[in-house]
Amino acid sequence: MNRSLPDVYLARHGETAWSLSGRHTGRTDIPLTERGEDNARRLRGRLEGIRFTEVLVSPLRRARRTCELAGFAAVATVIPDLVEWDYGNYDGRLTSEIRRERPGWYLFRDGCPGGESLAEVGARADRVIARLRADGGRILVFGHGHFSRVLAAQWMGLTPEDARHLLLSTASLSIVGYEHTLDDPAIVLWNDHHHAKPGGQEELTKV
Repeated sequence: MNRSLPDVYLARHGETAWSLSGRHTGRTDIPLTERGEDNARRLRGRLEGIRFTEVLVSPLRRARRTCELAGFAAVATVIPDLVEWDYGNYDGRLTSEIRRERPGWYLFRDGCPGGESLAEVGARADRVIARLRADGGRILVFGHGHFSRVLAAQWMGLTPEDARHLLLSTASLSIVGYEHTLDDPAIVLWNDHHHAKPGGQEELTKV
């Protein structure tokens, strides 16, 4: 990894009641659970000693609270484009429930009625990536499961739909960067949750 090129640390927010139960959690602004707060504090230890040129955070409180408990609230900038996918009519619902009404529904292909399409989420990810690459340095981003997956896929030059292959646990840490030059985007680390309190690892973003 070339340290003169941008390194982007992606921290997913801690557990919420809906992430624990597998419900799609988009713009509904629910708090962290007790374990979610504990694991956000554990992120602090995981990131201790790493110097960041910039810290960015989603405006939703589960991400901002994770940022705060990890020790970065004082230096973080809220970026509206980092907000989670707008699931519209499917917010708060399980994939299994949705598919009983709409057989074959697939988030990373079909989007959500009353919410965002995959193309719209991808456009937001492109704007964030443009900022990250322009700013450079080592940047820490506190965000969400599905949006971070789309961002990572597009960082790699893949399609937004390819994000389906990149699962993320709550309170996990991932890094995207480069191997040699800007023509060599790379996933440096993915879904590292060894610092998290046991029991949270099953909370992967699934569709």
